[in-house]
Amino acid sequence: MAMARVRIFSTARCPMCAKTKQLLSKWGIPYQEIRVDQDRAGLREMAVLTGGARSVPQIAIDGQWIGSFTELTELHMEDRLAYLVEPGGEGA
Repeated sequence: MAMARVRIFSTARCPMCAKTKQLLSKWGIPYQEIRVDQDRAGLREMAVLTGGARSVPQIAIDGQWIGSFTELTELHMEDRLAYLVEPGGEGA
């Protein structure tokens, strides 16, 4: 099975993380969740990827940080999200 191109750095008690995962599921976009409250390596990875962001969710597509829930929904509304995650899209 291929690795999910979308990765969500999240915690257990994060309403926006849950909302982000719900939306990705609704849009049919597979994702990998990295629980930074349980995974120290994941927390370090998030810090490096984002330049030190401490809030969640943080979202990456193909290893490129795109931001948080707001940026994800903006990409979707601008019809750019599907292009980024479809096979042959920008990061493929």
